[in-house]
Amino acid sequence: MIKKYRKGVRDLITVWSVAIVVFMVIEGVTAGLASIWFAFGAGAALLSALCHAQIWLQVVWFVVVSIATLILTRPLARKYLNARIQPTNADRCIGQKAVVTEAIDNLLEKGEVKVGGKYWTARSADGQPIAPDTVVVVTGMEGVKLFVVPADGTDAK
Repeated sequence: MIKKYRKGVRDLITVWSVAIVVFMVIEGVTAGLASIWFAFGAGAALLSALCHAQIWLQVVWFVVVSIATLILTRPLARKYLNARIQPTNADRCIGQKAVVTEAIDNLLEKGEVKVGGKYWTARSADGQPIAPDTVVVVTGMEGVKLFVVPADGTDAK
């Protein structure tokens, strides 16, 4: 009976060890955090198997530790994973005022504005032509074209 018990414990130790390796491999091949929490849970279950705990207790440790690490670390992980987003020129242009340097006519596919010291190809967001020297507000961007609307009908002059 003791030999059967020891063999069962060895089998469970092997199962939890393999589970840790599998979860870590999955974590390594994915871009975001996908299974690290389960690896921690499998580690807790492995420790309980090494202490000769019953299988139900090992499963409870696996579930509890996996859920606890998920709940405790997910918000922190999201914060640091999303922190890598860098603002671009487009992010800085949208909402800014600009001056029309070349008449904007969507039908002729012409138009240019100066915003932040740089010249951009521009199109009217509402399709209406916009005269040179008109102050406009950038409402969007598609590729290298800014979409603009007149800013309260004022001129730059």
